[in-house]
Amino acid sequence: MDLFDYLVTSLEGFDERPLGPVDSAALSQFCMVRGEGVVPPARLGDAAWRDRLRAWATRPARFSDLLRADRMDDQFCGLAPDDIRRELALLVASPRFRDLELRDRASVFDEGAHVQFAAATLVWRSPRGRENDFAYVGFRGTDDSVTGWRENFDMAVDPPVPAQRLAAEYLADVARHLPRRLYVGGHSKGGNLATYAALVAPPEVRDRIERVFDHDGPGFKASLLDELDFSALEGRIHRTVPEESVVGMLMDTPAPTRVVRSSARGVAQHSVFTWEIEGYDFVYAERVAPSATFAHELLDGWLSSLGEQETPRVVDALFRAIEASGARSAGEVIFGGAGSIGLITEAARNLDQETRDVLMPALSKLAAAAARAGAHGVAGMVRGG
Repeated sequence: MDLFDYLVTSLEGFDERPLGPVDSAALSQFCMVRGEGVVPPARLGDAAWRDRLRAWATRPARFSDLLRADRMDDQFCGLAPDDIRRELALLVASPRFRDLELRDRASVFDEGAHVQFAAATLVWRSPRGRENDFAYVGFRGTDDSVTGWRENFDMAVDPPVPAQRLAAEYLADVARHLPRRLYVGGHSKGGNLATYAALVAPPEVRDRIERVFDHDGPGFKASLLDELDFSALEGRIHRTVPEESVVGMLMDTPAPTRVVRSSARGVAQHSVFTWEIEGYDFVYAERVAPSATFAHELLDGWLSSLGEQETPRVVDALFRAIEASGARSAGEVIFGGAGSIGLITEAARNLDQETRDVLMPALSKLAAAAARAGAHGVAGMVRGG
């Protein structure tokens, strides 16, 4: 059974069965729907409290409102927009999900500052009384823009990045007018933002969080890990990665990680729509595949081989090459496998000498690391470029 099957067959309300990991995976994908003009916006900051109260008094949106508003070509973003469109229709029809209130939409996109951030809150109003109400605070994962993927790389360079700071501000602010019971979650970069926001939340907010769901989100740079107290959320972080995870293996996290089986292969496993479900939970494996371990060791080894001053320059040069490559999207390059190295190398030839001087030695280091691990095909792509 996959996530679509789950949405069709899950008929109980949240009073009959509490929100779990599969529910969170579905709601994390809802965060990839652009709700401008439909979902009431968040009003962040103390100075906007009157606007916030006014917005809270207005009618909240429902999934059906978003489905009726399907008039924008770019309403569904991310790596699987057609799957998200299909999911929205199932959420509208689902007795379990259709009555959730959609509130507090927030979105920031700034190419110059390398910021791609979005969040939304879903509220369950229980017929059994306010003590059973809860809110799910969801953070959007990476869209397919160069800006979104650039910010992911910046997490490994100079965290906390703007999206992480915005996530912390968003959670602390909207929690003031939400039900006491809180869930926080996200997929891909959204999983990292959910974890970060929960860890740095004010104690009075963090104490209300029942569970944080991180679905194949990247980890944290070592210097930032030293500043984060994971013990404050011990037992409340539910982190999942697929067997052949790539994104979820970037950097590190002390949170326990559960491995989910997927019907796909390779990087296609990043999509939660491919994750296997039995009953009300995922189907778990004992450990990640060797390819996931290889990806973790290769990328971590490569980044550690670059100096603190060199790394930001390499990331700048890398994304200039991605923009010059002619690829239709950043995801096409990031998830392009060995062929991406050749594409970036070829694109770098058309850039200025300074960019080539920064990027080419870094790619050679990546090729050498891959060769040492036995990935001769990747190394050959660089040497042949």
